[in-house]
Amino acid sequence: MNGLFFPSKRRRFLFASRLKRELPELSSIPKPRTAIANLLSVSGLRILLPKRRRRPACSLAMAATIVPTHGFRQLSVGGGPLLLRRFRKHQRNLCSLVASLSYPQEQPEGSSKTLAELSINGDDIAKSSSSSYFPKRGETLELVCESLAFKGVGVCKVEETGFVVMCDRALPGERFIGRVTRKKGSYAQVTKVETISSHWDCVEAPCEYAAYCGGCKTQNLTYEAQLRAKELQVRDLMIHVGRFSDEISGSSSIMKSIVPCDIQFHYRNKMEFSFGAWKWLPKELLGQKQEGSDNYALGLHAPGFFDKVLHVEKCLLQSEPANLVLAAIQDCWRDPQLALSPYDVHSHKGFLKHLMLRTGRTAGTDSLELMVNFVTSSYKPDLLKPLVEKISAIPEVVSIMNNVNTSVGNTSVGEMEYTLHGRSTITETLRGLTFQISANSFFQTNTSQAEVLYKLIEDCAGLRGDGSEIVLDLFCGTGTIGLTLARRAKHVYGYEVVPQAVSDANRNAKLNKISNATFVQGDLNKISENFGSDFPKPDIVISDPNRPGMHLKLIKFLLKLKAPRIVYVSCNPSTCARDLDYLCHGVEEKNIEGCYRLRSIQPVDMFPHTPHIECVCLLELV
Repeated sequence: MNGLFFPSKRRRFLFASRLKRELPELSSIPKPRTAIANLLSVSGLRILLPKRRRRPACSLAMAATIVPTHGFRQLSVGGGPLLLRRFRKHQRNLCSLVASLSYPQEQPEGSSKTLAELSINGDDIAKSSSSSYFPKRGETLELVCESLAFKGVGVCKVEETGFVVMCDRALPGERFIGRVTRKKGSYAQVTKVETISSHWDCVEAPCEYAAYCGGCKTQNLTYEAQLRAKELQVRDLMIHVGRFSDEISGSSSIMKSIVPCDIQFHYRNKMEFSFGAWKWLPKELLGQKQEGSDNYALGLHAPGFFDKVLHVEKCLLQSEPANLVLAAIQDCWRDPQLALSPYDVHSHKGFLKHLMLRTGRTAGTDSLELMVNFVTSSYKPDLLKPLVEKISAIPEVVSIMNNVNTSVGNTSVGEMEYTLHGRSTITETLRGLTFQISANSFFQTNTSQAEVLYKLIEDCAGLRGDGSEIVLDLFCGTGTIGLTLARRAKHVYGYEVVPQAVSDANRNAKLNKISNATFVQGDLNKISENFGSDFPKPDIVISDPNRPGMHLKLIKFLLKLKAPRIVYVSCNPSTCARDLDYLCHGVEEKNIEGCYRLRSIQPVDMFPHTPHIECVCLLELV
């Protein structure tokens, strides 16, 4: 059944009308809709127009999708999410068709065929048009990485057809052989088998674990190239997800250049390592059989494995004192005489679960101080005593804690907490304030770059400094952002779901003698109708959600609240773009109208050599 297929006559008419609007050349054809139908029919293709989506199509490629007649097994006229996902696989073919219709002047010399002639006799297009390519699992492909997507995954395209392929640890410009491991909707996943030619801006990774560890995926890419890739990723998401193409592409772009991080190594103040009963080994060492304690590991989980741990002796992201502690523990914890066993996630037996190292700075002197936190399955301080005695001899260690987690889960937060040595907290200074950090407190993991980030937030907030403005701090954590703004505001109201974080925020306010800050425990994803009655209307809203972004209930509350300014701080540019779209453009199917204008987007590189990006965005009420 070649030809045109539409769910209704009206949608067929709308599609043809849109073609006429986007392709002025069709106006010279007596019956353009019939010509288009003939053109597509001889190409062995159908057009399927899905139900109207919430977001209006920006181009013809978003309005319909070309699918080869063999492209699917079942077809439901009613559409739905599953059908929509299938439609999106073939947008590239439609773009190619539009290009061939839109620019007949680019035909080879000697060709006198017009668009009308092509619509009547489509033999040439039938020969040149290629059907969509669906790689099969296990098939090998030669690919070139074009760019980096979210989480640092390389984006590639099959050369003949343009089918999108995603490959972990592929970097822009790298040509390689990949094996298809999975097909997911509109793209396929491949595993790199062999590198043919190196990527652009190639450097040697200084870490010996960079090829295996999942933390620093881009260590073998120059830092300047990392910044370009991150900035491009934010830009693309804001255009395609947030629908801010006019604001970004214009001469007065709201998109600012990414702020680099001056310190590219040893910048993390917190690292969490796992004890494992199963050591992860690279392929070349898989034949070596290891038994007993030789198979134990302390390090980071290997990518894709919840039960295997990559043994790590040193991490270049944490401080040097933290590496000294890690080396001291690695030197003795597997000694059979100590009777220490790692927790086995399969049998749920064993004692040691996690090792958390936190680095702070003493107020006034800026000297480093270290907290060591052992997460165990039970409370047995006698077993930990040899380790405590050894690492407490390191001068920077001022606190050794023991969190007891009896559940079978893999979390590092314990149900009970015990102090084995020294204090129960360490201190950190940020923007002139002192913060007490406990074992499970949330705190920005890059303190030096947090100074830069919080300065940008203060600038976006634009507080007058006369103590007359109200600040609403959503997802406030331990109150770091709100407390830095409290000095120039009338009052700060902070909301956070984690009770321990709220307790830390109140303690930090008292420690810094700040009395105009109130922190409340509450789940912002489950706000009620009367939310907002406990505080006056704010002049500035600070929203710093976690990776999933803001719940639609909270977005509706902000649109109803209509604060003059919103500063949106995000660690996930994809959900950030979505939420900004809701706040500025509304949600059509929910009858929600946006009422804000996006004024600036400032990407910040908080974590070099990783795919993570922070963004500070300013919105103003229209």
